[in-house]
Amino acid sequence: MHHPILKDFPLFWIPLLPLLGAFWNGTQGWWTQRRFGRAAVHLPAVILPAASTVVAIWGFLVLWFGDPGTVLHDSLWAWLDIPPLRAEVAFQMDRLSAVMALVVTFVGTLIHVYSTGYMKDDPAYWRFFAYLNLFLFAMLVLVLGDNLLLMFVGWEGVGLCSYLLISFWWRDREKAKAGMKAFVVNRIGDFGFTLGVFLLFFGLMTTPARPVPPADRPGSPDVAGHLEPLPPTSVTFREIEQLLQDPSRRDLLVQRKVLGLSLVTLVCLLLFVGATGKSAQIPLYVWLPDAMAGPTPVSALIHAATMVTAGVYLVARMHFLFSLSPGAMTVVASIGALTALFAASIGLFQHDIKKVLAYSTVSQLGFMFLAVGVGAWWVGIFHLMTHAFFKACLFLGSGSVILGCHHEQDMRRMGGLRRLMPITATTYLLATAAIAGFPFFSGFFSKDEILWKAFDSGNLLLPGGGVLLWGMAAVAAFGTSYYMFRSYYLTFSGSYRGAGDHGADVASGHDADHHAPDPHGTPAEGHHGSLPHESPVSMTAVLAVLAALAVIGGLVGLPHLWHLPNFFEAWLEPVFESSAPRIVSAGHGHGWEWALMAISVALAFGGFGLARWLYRDARNPLPERLARSPNRWVRGLHRVVYHKYYVDEAYDLTAVRGALWTSRAFAWWDVQVVDRLVIWVGAIGRLLGWIGGAMDRAFVDGAVEAVGEMISGAGNRVRRWHSGRIQAYVQGIALGAVALVVVAYLLAW
Repeated sequence: MHHPILKDFPLFWIPLLPLLGAFWNGTQGWWTQRRFGRAAVHLPAVILPAASTVVAIWGFLVLWFGDPGTVLHDSLWAWLDIPPLRAEVAFQMDRLSAVMALVVTFVGTLIHVYSTGYMKDDPAYWRFFAYLNLFLFAMLVLVLGDNLLLMFVGWEGVGLCSYLLISFWWRDREKAKAGMKAFVVNRIGDFGFTLGVFLLFFGLMTTPARPVPPADRPGSPDVAGHLEPLPPTSVTFREIEQLLQDPSRRDLLVQRKVLGLSLVTLVCLLLFVGATGKSAQIPLYVWLPDAMAGPTPVSALIHAATMVTAGVYLVARMHFLFSLSPGAMTVVASIGALTALFAASIGLFQHDIKKVLAYSTVSQLGFMFLAVGVGAWWVGIFHLMTHAFFKACLFLGSGSVILGCHHEQDMRRMGGLRRLMPITATTYLLATAAIAGFPFFSGFFSKDEILWKAFDSGNLLLPGGGVLLWGMAAVAAFGTSYYMFRSYYLTFSGSYRGAGDHGADVASGHDADHHAPDPHGTPAEGHHGSLPHESPVSMTAVLAVLAALAVIGGLVGLPHLWHLPNFFEAWLEPVFESSAPRIVSAGHGHGWEWALMAISVALAFGGFGLARWLYRDARNPLPERLARSPNRWVRGLHRVVYHKYYVDEAYDLTAVRGALWTSRAFAWWDVQVVDRLVIWVGAIGRLLGWIGGAMDRAFVDGAVEAVGEMISGAGNRVRRWHSGRIQAYVQGIALGAVALVVVAYLLAW
C-alpha cells in the first residue's frame, strides 16, 4: 500500500490560528474588553477559527483534486529522537482527518458566532472566548497529529479545556464539581490510552519480522539480532499501518500473548478504555450529563464537534489494528449498542432540556461505536458528521430557549414557544426530525446504514452475529425519536407555562452564573414574569445554517440500495483499504436491507406518533398518571429510570466514597501510626541521648577530669621542688646522695 505524500503543506496554520486567538484573549482580553468593549474580544476569537476553516477547506480541495490516498504532511521539528523511536511535531491530513478538521473548524466557528450573542452580558466574556479558542486548538492537534504521542497532547488538551469550560462559572460549587468530575473520569480513560500506546510500542519493538529457526533461538523467540530494522518513527500512524502490511510481522504480532491475552486485543481494549472516557461510553459516561453545568455553547462544542468525537476518531484511525482483533471489535460494538440503549432509556423521562440532549449524545455516540465496532468505519464517521450538524443545532436551540425563558431549563415550565420563538422552534424541529431518522434527513442515512451494517456483520464473536446488537440499536432508535419529539412538544407546543412563577426555581440547575448579570434583568424588575422572545440574529442565523445541514448533510452518503452514488464512502475508501479484506459480511441480501430500512422508518414515525399523542399541547393526562400510578412496580420503574438507574449514586457509594474512605484511612494511619512511630522513635532517641550524656558526664568526663586533677596535683607537688633557691637544691642533692649510699649499703649487705 503506497499513498502519495505532499510534504510542507502549511497544515500548522489550522491549529495555530485558534491558538493565537486563545493567546490574545488569554493575555490581553481583560484589558481590551475594558478599554475597547466586547468586539475587541470576539472579533479575533471568531475571525481566527474562520481563517482556520479556510485553510482546512484548502487542504480538502487539494485532496479532492489529488490522487486517491494522497496525504498532506507538514513536519515542524523533531520532538523525540531516541532510536528506534522518533516522534516529530508533525501534522498530516488524509481524507479522514480532513473530514474531522472541517467539522471541528466549521461547526466550532459557528458556535463562536453564536456565543457572541449568548454570552454578551457575562463579565468574563474574554476568558470564555480564550477557552473556546484553546479548545479548538487542542482538538485540531488531536485530529491532525501524525503520531500517537502528538495525538495524546491534543487528547489531554481537550480534557483540560473541558474542565475549564464546564466549570467556567466556578463560583457555583455544583458547576465546579461538574468540571472536576469530567476531569477525573477522563483521567481514568486516559490511563488506559497511555498503557495501550506503551504496550503497542513494546509489541512492535519486540516482534521479529519472521519466525526465527529453533536452532537460532538462544532462549527467547524475541532476539534483537533477528529483528528487522524498524521505521524511525514507530508511533506514526502511517508507518505503523505500513509495518502491519508485512504478513509475517503482522501474524506474529497477532499471536503474541501478554498476561494470557492476545497483545493486539489487549492494546485495542486499552485504547478503547481511553475512547470510553472521551466519548462517554459505559462505564465512563457519567461525566457527560454533568457537563451541562457549563454555558450552552460549551455543551454544543463538546457534544457536537470536539471532545466526545475523539474516541470514535481514535478507533477509526487505528482501524488497521482493531481489524486484527475480532474480540476487541466485538467489545467495541457491544459497548456501543448497550450504551445507545441505556442512555436512550434515561432520556425518556428527563425534564431538563439539556439533560435530554446530553443523554441523547451518549446514545448517539453508542451508535457510532457500534458502526466502527462492526468494521463500518466510514459509517461511524458519517454519523459523527451528521450528528455534529443536528446535535449542534439542538444544543444551540436549547440555549436560545433557555435564554428566552430567562435561564429556565425545566421543560415543564416552557410550552407555547413555537409562536414566541418561531425561528428557534423551526430549526429545533428540523434537527429533531434528523436525529429521529426521518426519511431524507441527514440522520436517516447515517443511522439506517449503522443498523444495516450491524445486522449484516460477519466479524462479531456473538451468537447470531450482529442481530442482537441490531435489536438493541433499533429499540434505542425508537427511544430517540420518542424523547426528542417529547422535548419538542413540551417546549414549543401548547401555551406558555412559565409566566406565573418563572423565577421560583431559578437556583436549581439553570444555565447561568449567579454572579453574572442576567441579560433579562432580575425578578425585582419584573422580567421573569415576561414572555420569552426570539434570540438575536447572531444566534438564529447560526441555527438556520445548522438546521439546513441537518436536513441535507446526509445526501453525500446515499444507500447503495438506491443505486445512487455514495460520495462519502468513496471519499473515505482509500483510508480504510488496508483493513477492508478483514471485514466480512454475513451475506444477507437486498431484501433484508429493504426490510430493515422499512423497520427503521417505522420506528422513527412510531416514536414521533407516541410523543405527539402524549405531549402535544400538554393535553394528555396519561404521563402524569403513569408517574403517579397506584401500581408500585410502575412507580418504581419510573423512579429508577428517572434517577438514571442510580449509577451516579452507586459510583458515589463505591468509587467516590471508597476513594475518600481510603484517603481518610491513610490519613489516620499517617497520623496515628506513622507520626506516632516517628514521635516514639524520637523519644527513644532523646532518652538514649540523655543516657549517653549522663554516662559521658559521669564516666568519660569524670575520668578525664580525674586524670587531669591527678596530673595537676602531681605537678603542684613537683613544682615545690623547683623553688629557685640554690641552698635548697644543694640540700636536696646531699640528702639524695646519703639516701643512695644507704640503699647501696643495704643492697650489698
